[in-house]
Amino acid sequence: MDSNKITFFTRFEQDILAGRKTITIRDKSESSFQPNQILAVYTNETDRFFANIKVLSVTPIHFEALSEAHAQQENMTLPELRQVIKEIYPQEDCFWVIAFELVD
Repeated sequence: MDSNKITFFTRFEQDILAGRKTITIRDKSESSFQPNQILAVYTNETDRFFANIKVLSVTPIHFEALSEAHAQQENMTLPELRQVIKEIYPQEDCFWVIAFELVD
């Protein structure tokens, strides 16, 4: 994958564009993003570009440490967030929280 590209499931597109989703939780394979890096955002399913984001921070976290604050930044409840993470990464317990903001 291009080092300046990130993908999101289409179901998250509107939340990202509206500023309701301001973090993403990823596994180690996507932990190398750096603060201030500009990423082109594409849909996972169709590889359609829809935004640019700027990485604000990349912070390691264990699954058990996910909190209501993380859920709010994902525009979900904590149970929803934990379920989504386990669906995407069923074998993982260590993640990286990538905080971001939309850029023009």
